[in-house]
Amino acid sequence: MEDVIRHKEGKIALPHNALLLTFDDGYAEHFNHVYPVLKEMGIQGSFFVPAKAILEHTLLDVNKIHFILASLANTADILQDLKFDIEKNKLKHQLKSFDEYYAELAVANRFDNKDIIFIKRILQHALPEVVRNELSSKYFEKYVGIAERTFAKELYMNTWQLKQMVRDGMHIGCHGYDHYWWDKLDNGALHAEISKSKDFLQSLGCDMTNWTACYPYGSSSQDVIDELEKQGCKLAFTTEVDIVDIETASPFLLPRLDTNDFPPKSQNYKQHG
Repeated sequence: MEDVIRHKEGKIALPHNALLLTFDDGYAEHFNHVYPVLKEMGIQGSFFVPAKAILEHTLLDVNKIHFILASLANTADILQDLKFDIEKNKLKHQLKSFDEYYAELAVANRFDNKDIIFIKRILQHALPEVVRNELSSKYFEKYVGIAERTFAKELYMNTWQLKQMVRDGMHIGCHGYDHYWWDKLDNGALHAEISKSKDFLQSLGCDMTNWTACYPYGSSSQDVIDELEKQGCKLAFTTEVDIVDIETASPFLLPRLDTNDFPPKSQNYKQHG
């Protein structure tokens, strides 16, 4: 990562077909399986970690929702739950109707059908935070049946593991504190979200003169970029699917290829570069 930063600063040249490996969300399997291989091969990995999940043993919404969906026998079950709970909370929290939310959010993408996308978006950001936290915890208990704190301790790395990775030359980057959609936060909340994540990185022993970020859910915007620049960020990574043209790409809008873009999942990588 430091080589990419120095290249963008005009200090060094990168070799042809240079490769940067990034890993999001701070999973324990990154420490148990990825890090030992990288260390043995003398390769640096860049790991973007959400601070709250590690410090407070809470599940990220994205993970909570994934495991709820994986535990469902039928997505119709949770759609019925959502319809009931949205109508129940409609007046108290000034919510739209279920049908209005569905018409707005249920748009399929390259990975998920429209029902799955709707469930993800309604529980990730469309509902007020207090409502979506209550509902996602309720559904996790109902469909997964494991205490969230216990589950989180097993799912994510801990601070000792991250400090060990820093000592061994791995790059640990900012992925927010609460893993919010950054482009949906007001300026004060965005500043706090990034600042708290930086404090966490500093506590791990990271080099804060070369800190980088990865947008949760790919949630970039000009306001977000301005805040990252103001706080001294050097590079930021999106979820846009592409190979980086390092000479022309904005340092704050660097695309990536996902593992799902490679065999055996797909041949999508061939469409880029």
